[in-house]
Amino acid sequence: MSTSRTHRHPVARHGQLHSPTPLGQLLKIIGITLAVVLVSGLGVIGYVVGGWTSTVNANAVELENQKELPPDIGAYKGGFDILLTGVDTCEEKYKHLFGDRCKGPDANGTLNDVNLLVHVSEEPRRITAVSFPRDLMVPIPECTDEDGNTRSAKSRQALNSAYQDGGLNCVVNTISELTGEDIEFAASVTFGGVIEITDSIGGVEVCLANPIKDRYTGLDMAAGTHTIQGFQALQFLRTRHGVGDGSDLGRIGNQQQYMTRLVRKLISGEVLGNVPTMFKLADTGLNNVEASTSLADPMKIVQIALAVKDVPFEDIVFVQYPSVEDPSNANRVVPDRDAAAELWDAIAANKQLQITHETTGNDGVVLEEPTTPETPETPAPEQTGGTETPAPTTSATPAPDVAQLPSNIKGNSAAQLTCSNGNVRG
Repeated sequence: MSTSRTHRHPVARHGQLHSPTPLGQLLKIIGITLAVVLVSGLGVIGYVVGGWTSTVNANAVELENQKELPPDIGAYKGGFDILLTGVDTCEEKYKHLFGDRCKGPDANGTLNDVNLLVHVSEEPRRITAVSFPRDLMVPIPECTDEDGNTRSAKSRQALNSAYQDGGLNCVVNTISELTGEDIEFAASVTFGGVIEITDSIGGVEVCLANPIKDRYTGLDMAAGTHTIQGFQALQFLRTRHGVGDGSDLGRIGNQQQYMTRLVRKLISGEVLGNVPTMFKLADTGLNNVEASTSLADPMKIVQIALAVKDVPFEDIVFVQYPSVEDPSNANRVVPDRDAAAELWDAIAANKQLQITHETTGNDGVVLEEPTTPETPETPAPEQTGGTETPAPTTSATPAPDVAQLPSNIKGNSAAQLTCSNGNVRG
């Protein structure tokens, strides 16, 4: 399970991706959302088990080429992987919010604009959530579409076309071939669920280091902290032109800020201590999920929840899959296979991942400054009991169980807070 690896080959230097307008990526964290709900109380567990059996099982997808899974998740050698994808189906209730995307001949197509591979390691449990750019050019294997037609394999295609070729199965097979990971579980969620999930928990507080004004999404926010929900949350997650250098990679960083703060809120007393909120969140999740048959077993969901519920913030890490500018198209990227090999090797070895990338004005986020001031005479010691953790140092000799990732792999742990790097200055 999750132990196979493919050989990597070097490619060109890293470049920024500039892509056309996609929809948001909140849906990446639906798995974490459900896990938190499931372990938060017996009443909620009973409700979800019943709903999962009747609602999710009816639409479950059998994953192709999957090995037989042990009944106990603790027996999964090397941990396990969950693929979470968000699809941009033009739902009748929300299509008026998406402008040109839901008009004309392309309105009936469905793209996997969100692709997140969540790896949960063996003990000690660590969670690594790897975001894949939507316009990453990769091979797509032969897939069968919803009408039973076979779609020929493609040697080079944008990742977000995989769902259109063969649904959730095709996305799983594409990312499995790219990463060398065996993917045991998978789920997809429609973008209409973004609004409903956010509203169900009363919104999420985000931070802006600089104002954001994006005429493409209509987002106009001042610097500071804001609680966003509903359509504004969707605008925030969609914005590309409003952060950093306007690239899709900058947008991923901005979305990971949202995920970090959402995870924190979900495990806080504000959600876990509020039974009506938990039931509302559970109901919202149940009505917006297409799951693999391996994930349609409610007892398996409980096992996953128990496996991840006590993982410390510093061991929940969000990273961007490393890529470089496509030499043949500046609006696309291709895998940086050398950097990716280092990432997957560190994950396979169950190392604590240390981000060495230093943010610049081109990035979608900047690290939030620690709230406790340091005195000039004596450097402040590392904080261990508070909610803020300083950025990791990049010593030349990390601890044996720590892996310093290549500097072009962007990301942060849930122990760190970031703020949107809005590109409105002055």
